[in-house]
Amino acid sequence: MGQEVTLRNFERENVARLAELANNVKVVAHVRDNFPSPYTVSDAHYWIDFCQKNHGNTSFHQAIFLGEEFVGGIGVLRQDDIHFYNGEIGYWLGEPYWGRNIMTQAVIQMTSWIFENTTIKRLFAGVFETNPASMRVLEKAGYHLEAIHRKAIVKNGIILDEHLFVKLG
Repeated sequence: MGQEVTLRNFERENVARLAELANNVKVVAHVRDNFPSPYTVSDAHYWIDFCQKNHGNTSFHQAIFLGEEFVGGIGVLRQDDIHFYNGEIGYWLGEPYWGRNIMTQAVIQMTSWIFENTTIKRLFAGVFETNPASMRVLEKAGYHLEAIHRKAIVKNGIILDEHLFVKLG
């Protein structure tokens, strides 16, 4: 690969590239419906504003860089109530960067940071059955398939299985 994968804060200078990479139906096909589509510059400004606010110990979001180039995003949402020590990890990567081991490195870095800097003890990710590449990312990052929730989600009008991957800290 040649260039280092790093996680950094989202900044204003990421707006145009964020909107460009996120406005892709192939990216949107593998994320939750609350991910805007089409993804506009206004959506990018909203997201960066959200990420720059202090969310205490409930929400952790980072921009993914390959060298000095913004390529995607990753985050963890702490759960609440009796699930307080759980966090849901989610991520996306711009299509030009798929298949280059970038996301595996980002997931490893984010996972390590969460376990070292928060009280979260269990990270999990739900992956659509249509996204084997994301399943492989999690496996390479040390996550294990804990369950398959049959016909548990709907994306684009299609009912799908959700594969639940977990890593304990």
